[in-house]
Amino acid sequence: MYKSIYLKKGKEESLKRFHPWIFSGAIHHMDDGINEGEIVRVITVSGDFIAVGHYQIGSIAVRVLSFKDIEINHEFWCSRLKSAFETRKSIGIADDPSNNTYRLVHGEGDNLPGLIVDCYGETAVMQAHSVGMHLCRNEVSKALVEVVGDRIKNVYYKSETTLPFKADLGQENGFIYGSTDNDIAIENGLKFHVDWLRGQKTGFFVDQRENRSLLEKYAKGRSVLNMFCYTGGFSVYAMRGEAKLVHSVDSSAKAIELTNNNIDLNFPDDARHEAFCEDAFKYLENNDDKYDLIILDPPAFAKHRASLHNALKGYTRLNVKGLQKIKHGGILFTFSCSQVVTKDNFRNAVFTAAAQAGRKVRILHQLHQPADHPINIYHPEGEYLKGLVLYVE
Repeated sequence: MYKSIYLKKGKEESLKRFHPWIFSGAIHHMDDGINEGEIVRVITVSGDFIAVGHYQIGSIAVRVLSFKDIEINHEFWCSRLKSAFETRKSIGIADDPSNNTYRLVHGEGDNLPGLIVDCYGETAVMQAHSVGMHLCRNEVSKALVEVVGDRIKNVYYKSETTLPFKADLGQENGFIYGSTDNDIAIENGLKFHVDWLRGQKTGFFVDQRENRSLLEKYAKGRSVLNMFCYTGGFSVYAMRGEAKLVHSVDSSAKAIELTNNNIDLNFPDDARHEAFCEDAFKYLENNDDKYDLIILDPPAFAKHRASLHNALKGYTRLNVKGLQKIKHGGILFTFSCSQVVTKDNFRNAVFTAAAQAGRKVRILHQLHQPADHPINIYHPEGEYLKGLVLYVE
């Protein structure tokens, strides 16, 4: 069967509460010859089995696949993927003709730690965040196609930037099942080019779907500024929401190109939209009292707990600028996608920004990730996206 890892005394307590991570400091010793990415059994100090999972060098040493002493085989992958797919069907996100863009597997939220699968029409983009999931990629792809049937005709594997660089896997992105040149997906009736070849994450920020829909309801007649626009998702929704004008800003020329392509795909030759390749802080500094709806959706400011303090200062500084520049009676959508930044951390950073900006601010909505990004109740770390919609006097 599998080689074993043995825990120190008392280090099984979190596993008894079904937390899916085992940290390196909890390990007493392990069998000889365990390779990174290998499936291992985890044994308590009393000699009892407690979990099976993928071993990895680093702080998180084991990502738990099961708390039952089972073989991780084709049947296992099919079972877990079927559970994930049934969840998406039950919440009405799969098989929706107006929306073929959704997350099918959300790591620990679907009891598949280290694995992300996003669906864009007939193409699934699969991403591994652990060496173990990388080594199982072909098994997972085979099970995925079996479970979802002809809904998915292509599987693109995109893990070049998400795997530990020290593992030196020589990973390259590419199709591991099927192939297609069609990169257009539909989200709530709107069309988007999805750049799974060179884009960030799996090519599109699926997790903002419901928040984009909310923004659409506020956009009518407003002047909209979409900062850190990336693919222009919020901009496209604002256009459909009958915004008076929409300006998209990103420091990446590639992002501006993606945004313009997506605007043209839905609203060709519409003069209401303009995109600017510029630094966010500089752009805000130079635009006073011009916009009455601003979106601040920056990339993660903190990837690790060590950078939390600086990240919170960054969120405060950014929101000060947004609050200073927005018109009286304006609406500010502000977000953090940093996992180590809690809801309270983020809210306090925005509270500090409001005080520094000297504006009267009321919270209209508290936002989070959608239901196709479920949070395992035993793994609260899975709650990473948080946002606020503010009314600014």
